[in-house]
Amino acid sequence: MKIFSSGKVREIDAYTIKNEPVQSVDLMERAARALFSWFVDHFERTQTVFVFAGPGNNGGDGLALSRMLADADYNVNVFYLAFSSGTSKDWRANKERLIKQGKAEYSEISAVDDFPVIRYGDIIIDAIFGSGLTRPAEGFPAQVISKINNSGAIVVSVDIPSGLFGEDNTGNNMDSIVRADHTLTLQFPKLSFFFAENQHFVGEYHILPIGLHPAKISSTPTDYNLIDTSFVAGILKNRNKFDHKGNFGHGLMIAGSCGKAGAAVLASHAALRTGIGLLTTHVPRPVAEVIHAALPEAMVRCDQSDLMVTEIPNPEKYDALGIGPGLGTKPNTRKGIRDLLEKYKGPLVIDADALNIIATEKGLRELIPENAVLTPHPGEFRRLTGSDEKAYARLLQQQDFSKKHRCVSVLKGAHSSVCLPDGRVWFNSTGNPGMATAGSGDVLTGMILALLAQGYRPSEAAIAAVFIHGLAGDIAAEKTGCESLIASDIISNIGNSLKKIRKLKNQ
Repeated sequence: MKIFSSGKVREIDAYTIKNEPVQSVDLMERAARALFSWFVDHFERTQTVFVFAGPGNNGGDGLALSRMLADADYNVNVFYLAFSSGTSKDWRANKERLIKQGKAEYSEISAVDDFPVIRYGDIIIDAIFGSGLTRPAEGFPAQVISKINNSGAIVVSVDIPSGLFGEDNTGNNMDSIVRADHTLTLQFPKLSFFFAENQHFVGEYHILPIGLHPAKISSTPTDYNLIDTSFVAGILKNRNKFDHKGNFGHGLMIAGSCGKAGAAVLASHAALRTGIGLLTTHVPRPVAEVIHAALPEAMVRCDQSDLMVTEIPNPEKYDALGIGPGLGTKPNTRKGIRDLLEKYKGPLVIDADALNIIATEKGLRELIPENAVLTPHPGEFRRLTGSDEKAYARLLQQQDFSKKHRCVSVLKGAHSSVCLPDGRVWFNSTGNPGMATAGSGDVLTGMILALLAQGYRPSEAAIAAVFIHGLAGDIAAEKTGCESLIASDIISNIGNSLKKIRKLKNQ
């Protein structure tokens, strides 16, 4: 699924109106019908509904939805925020329909003192501002937003929480944004939904298709996309009856140090569970015994050191390499990584301490092989780039980094973003808070290594692994709950995740 800027969405709306063709007021009706269908599936008619509508098309959607809810016997109270004299033709048409119907209470308010009494558990539908807002909410609308946020009601925002910008909220007033429990976004999610600092405004978002023109959607360019099941199903390769382990690659996982054998075990186990044909794990000598005991399916290559990884001889023997989990950052390990990057240019995933070494060792960034996959969490990314704390700025820096170094960067988080060397970004749609646990990133590294070794392109390996990893975590969380989820649970459900995706692929 594509993710468009607010301006591009308006272009697609206009194209749909002209080329479907459909009257703009009928497209608004279509949007309201999608909102209505979701609402009646989630809320009982015994709950009182308060609709706050602004003067724009977002408010028009709210008026049309109010009429439909009232017609379905919900107790609906509509409050038009009269802070502007300019309303659209479609807005006025929906006001007229609402008044003519006569089933909903309609009021115009122009001062915060007119805000109604709302009880805990009532429902507020926020239709004040849409995605076209370009400056922070202030004055009377901001006061109403504050009242909404302190009402104790269940808040449902139409398309986008009022006051939130669709993309960059760096200069926004975060105290003047609706904090929604649910955001019903029309056709596409907004880019700002994928940033951690906006989560308590967006709540849980739900994408509601409204039939915008598919040809225009397809032909409109964007750098941003959302990974979904059908896309990953299209990436996965089929296995043939006469395939053998040699068809699925031989990978080398370089991981572990004294006291961090677990990272090597998790990354290696994940690679094996993600279909790699052969796996060798390069570890310090004492860690070899741990690998042999935990993973009889893996081969082990011992480093000359008992404490750390110091050298990686003959990397060209392998179809792909993974490096980083539990390595540590001792001087000899730093030298080993420099030597590797100087001579190895094949498929490679770089994680954890290998990223920290690259971030602090002079000249190592320039040695990152083209199309390498880097998997930093925000702290590691900050060390790599000196990134800004604000999510939108960090996204732009991620794009700049991937373009400059011609690499695939995976910035891990609630919606992990996979940035390709050309600057295109894919946001993940799977995963849950239970995956914020030790070893989860090591598992992802092993999964990416497995796909690289099997011949997937680096972009495919990163996108597919991120999605499969998150889905495995979701399946695990259904069984254990988020609090009890550990990294091994993710590994245990990689197979279930793949089965679920392949089931869709074969339908």
